[in-house]
Amino acid sequence: MDYKNKVITVQQALDMVKSNDQIVTGLAAAEARAFMSELHTIADKVTNVTVNNCLPQGNYEFFLNPEYNKSFNVDGWFYCPSMRKAHDMGVASFIPNHLHLAGSKRLAHIKPNIYIGTASMPDKHGFVSLSTGNTYERKMIEAADISILEINPNMPRTFGDVQIHIDDIDYLIECDYPISTIPDVPFTEKDEKIGKIIAEMVNDGDCIQLGIGGIPNAVAASLKGKKNLGVHTEMLTSGMVELAKLGVINGKCKQVNKGQMVCTFMLGNQELYDYADDNPSVLVLDGGYVNDPYVIAKNDNMVSINTTLEIDLTGQCCSESIGSKQFSGTGGQADTAIGAQNSKNGRSIIALYSTAMVKNKATGEREEVSKIVPILKPGAIVSLSRNDVDIVVTEYGAAHLRGTTIKERVEALIAIAHPNFREQLRKDAIAYGIIADRA
Repeated sequence: MDYKNKVITVQQALDMVKSNDQIVTGLAAAEARAFMSELHTIADKVTNVTVNNCLPQGNYEFFLNPEYNKSFNVDGWFYCPSMRKAHDMGVASFIPNHLHLAGSKRLAHIKPNIYIGTASMPDKHGFVSLSTGNTYERKMIEAADISILEINPNMPRTFGDVQIHIDDIDYLIECDYPISTIPDVPFTEKDEKIGKIIAEMVNDGDCIQLGIGGIPNAVAASLKGKKNLGVHTEMLTSGMVELAKLGVINGKCKQVNKGQMVCTFMLGNQELYDYADDNPSVLVLDGGYVNDPYVIAKNDNMVSINTTLEIDLTGQCCSESIGSKQFSGTGGQADTAIGAQNSKNGRSIIALYSTAMVKNKATGEREEVSKIVPILKPGAIVSLSRNDVDIVVTEYGAAHLRGTTIKERVEALIAIAHPNFREQLRKDAIAYGIIADRA
């Protein structure tokens, strides 16, 4: 199908931007890199333009160069290093959200003037695929005054509810940049210990959700001996693709989308994108569906595996901030943890190292501190409430908190804390009145 009458240049797209506009771009690999790379060039023509993004992969001038801070703001559903830097500059602000409601709640607050993201090349029927994600992208396309897609032969053609006819898109920009990839994070000895503990709690035929990083990669590596696993996950990762190629993941035991790996976005190595391209066993579906706890619960034996930064002795998980400072985002942690626990025989697992190395402000030296703490740091964001925590894992074991009292939680969490901190944690629990001193 001839789509040339829809094609514009990046400059023509930039010329459409007006002061006070709300622009939305896609999540991670779905962001419009050609447009974002040049957005700063119109700084002298506009003021107060806000870009809504999520986990941006590029370090873009428009929000990292202080020279442009009167022209552009950036609001984000999930922070990364560049967004943290922009926040410190006063340019960025975080959008609190549960991922399955991220798009719909934002639309209740603002109307996008422009949506600009990425897509695969049009097929012979005139359809493009939103390719690497539909967390909120299609919702925004339908709501925006102007919709623009950067079509790119390097973007995989995926299936699900990501197919859009070019008649429903206002403009197309032809691009040929490489798709965003992230390196496979090598896992440490701690990661491996945690991965093996978690793998022991995953049974043949279970349906899994995994994130990204050293611990999830170690979990994936430890699952290679399992059989007939399924996938229903917000993020499809390189580790899952490796398990699918090995035949560990086949989805045969799923109740919903049997035989298919379901996600709302994908981010990983080139092998991941090559596998997803033209592959009907991979479904990329709307985030409002994929991460809805009710939908997650429809698959029996659902196992949600997430990580946290800090947990207190009652089970409150701070997974997105360091004290009051935003570090990442809630993402789908609460969505998947709650959904998994409502699944028949489902389990939610939160993993973390028992300790971290942190700079002492007084001495300037790095020192080891416990990540299991009596109380969270002042201003810490509770990403997962203690009411929704199920199983917590460190390299020292697993604490099963479902249905437990505060006293039982204190004992279970101290048991998986680093041995150097266990005595002090118990003293602090008494001092703060979390448990009583019965000596």
